[in-house]
Amino acid sequence: MTADVRATLDRAPMGRLQIAAIVLCVLLNALDGFDVLAISFASPGIAAEWGIDRAALGLVLSMELIGMAAGSIVLGSVADRIGRRPTTLICLVIMALGMAAATFAGTVEELSAYRLFTGLGIGGMLACTNAMVAEFANARARSLAVAIMAAGYPMGAILGGSFASQLLVDGDWRDVFTFGAVITAVFLPVTFLLLPESIGFLVHKRPAGALARVNAILSRMGHDQVDALPDPDPAAPKAGYRQMFAPGLAKTTVFLTLAYFCHIMTFYFILKWVPKIVVDMGYAASAAGGVLVWANVGGLIGALLLSALSWRFPIRNLVIGAMLLSFVTVTIFGQGQSDIAMLAAVAAAAGFCTNAGVVGLYALIAQAFPTPVRASGTGFVIGFGRGGAAVGPILAGFLFSIDLGLASVGLAMACGSLLAAAMLLWLPKPAPVR
Repeated sequence: MTADVRATLDRAPMGRLQIAAIVLCVLLNALDGFDVLAISFASPGIAAEWGIDRAALGLVLSMELIGMAAGSIVLGSVADRIGRRPTTLICLVIMALGMAAATFAGTVEELSAYRLFTGLGIGGMLACTNAMVAEFANARARSLAVAIMAAGYPMGAILGGSFASQLLVDGDWRDVFTFGAVITAVFLPVTFLLLPESIGFLVHKRPAGALARVNAILSRMGHDQVDALPDPDPAAPKAGYRQMFAPGLAKTTVFLTLAYFCHIMTFYFILKWVPKIVVDMGYAASAAGGVLVWANVGGLIGALLLSALSWRFPIRNLVIGAMLLSFVTVTIFGQGQSDIAMLAAVAAAAGFCTNAGVVGLYALIAQAFPTPVRASGTGFVIGFGRGGAAVGPILAGFLFSIDLGLASVGLAMACGSLLAAAMLLWLPKPAPVR
């Protein structure tokens, strides 16, 4: 058999190994979801123990988001050079060490440094898992698989957040990070044993023993082995960020990055500020954590619904619709509610719409970049776009500090989704994925 193995895998039904690898990537993204939001669950306790105001808390809430931006850019490029699997393992080590270190923080500056470090691993992980899922899935299931992978993020926040809320009843905020460090460490041996390298990466990069490694993975997938790797494509872009602005990719890179930046600003306003807003209304920290869990329940449902609809409708149209609804629901959240049940319901609706938009963006990113630069492209868009994730909590903290009410802050932060929808109207049609 000498056909291009990538084309064969695109056409063939997915085997158990491919499905298992995608499921593991979903779980790794769920781990990302909890590790990112650990600081949100812990924030009321941090503010109470250290007596910091909202502006200072906004900076702390944004530190791992800044780290995620750097991690996506740097480690996304590393994944295109040394492989998706080893980079994923590096990210897990960074995340476990960062979560453990946070339990020893004694000042705002120390905690900020540890969260910045943790964010490096989280950002790199997202670039790796997005690329791996796109390369393990066949052509028909690719958008669905990437969307389901992204749905792991709120799933991790829901499951981890439920544990965190219980920990906060009798413990303190450091217990949240201890729990995250232990769970992250557990994933290290699991990933080492179960996650194979991407065949698309091996075919393109051709490291030593590439043919033998490809055939070993094909055998595990239940596919026929190949006699030789396909001839290198002379037109394929080389790994590196310069290719993101080459003819044919530049416009896509710019508009995807701007859309991600704007929408993720709205997304993280909800995820980072909900607990503090709810506590300031007079509710307990554990109840505030419960509202954030409901926001992520809505996010998970939105992600799964968008995944299902992507089989029948163009993904870009779905994302634009989700972003427009995100603007509406986040604005409504800013109006405040009469009781904790209504707060949870509105937070769930906002989570539904904002996360559906994020999930759809990941699917668009996976379609937009070819294999040689997929992790780099994902890392670039997510990395620079994560600037919006960092800006969101900081901007909201600043607006609160100048005595703007929740309604004004909510409306201002909701506008990010509106701007993102406008950016996607100019996005070029994705090229076929290879």
